[in-house]
Amino acid sequence: MTAPRTEPGDQGARKGVKPPVSDRARAENSLGRKLVAPAIVLMLLVTAFPMLRALYLSLFDYSLTAPDDRAFIGIDNYVTALTDGLFWKTTANTVFIMVVTVVVELVIGFAFAMVMHRVIFARGLIRTSILIPYGIITVVSGFAWQFAFSNTNGFINSWLPFVGDDFNWFAEYPSSIAAIMLSEIWKTTPFMSLLLLAGLAQVSEDMLEAAKVDGATWWQRLTRVILPNMRAAIMVAVLFRALDAYRIFDNIFVMTAGANGTESISFLTYRQVIEQFQLGIGSALSVLLFISVIIVAAVIVKVFRVDLAAARQEG
Repeated sequence: MTAPRTEPGDQGARKGVKPPVSDRARAENSLGRKLVAPAIVLMLLVTAFPMLRALYLSLFDYSLTAPDDRAFIGIDNYVTALTDGLFWKTTANTVFIMVVTVVVELVIGFAFAMVMHRVIFARGLIRTSILIPYGIITVVSGFAWQFAFSNTNGFINSWLPFVGDDFNWFAEYPSSIAAIMLSEIWKTTPFMSLLLLAGLAQVSEDMLEAAKVDGATWWQRLTRVILPNMRAAIMVAVLFRALDAYRIFDNIFVMTAGANGTESISFLTYRQVIEQFQLGIGSALSVLLFISVIIVAAVIVKVFRVDLAAARQEG
């Protein structure tokens, strides 16, 4: 019996040895670093001072109502925030909004991307129509949806007879958070579909035709050809939208003003700094928000485990 042939690359893969990087990949990586360097430097110049200033102020007991009584307290503001149930409640609420909106937007956005990718007639009109909500300012969108959910002059209740004409969407947490998430999904699904459309354009039509000839059903072509080849695009879409959803503020500010437990971390920070003039604890909350955003990004990248070089079919 003849032993199966083993390629050298297979042995290296089994031993955990990474394949050598091609000269083309090295050149592209070097060019990429040079191209993004000016943008990184500019971003650091613009953001470094506010970030360092917030970190500095978070170490003080500092109220804008008594600016001369500022006192250094070290990490006490962080201890106060991390031991306060309100912080963890708003964190859980923020994570809940992020997960639900991103999952729904991913499903609907993929459906829109498929339509925009496959449509032949009036392609420009359809793509423009789908992207209209994303072009609307978030505050304007929030006011529009607040009016739509109003129990006095809105139209949502008339569309949903089972809730009743006098149902107040902003009276309790479940309905309030549902209205906020619906407005967020309506506003930002076009952005998700645009990113996924770019990923669909990278799926080889030859692979799809070959799978079809082999007798693969539509579902098999979707799950075994389209989605695996869109892994990098899906990761980018989920990453961008998750980070944006995690920092949600506008819709909450306009629609509920944080009532009924609908506060996010960003809104809690706003209340501490703008409404209560507590610059020290507010700065600590902003630093914690920044750290949590980095954690969310790291988790998403870890879950997808996308090798961008492999996605470009480079070795």
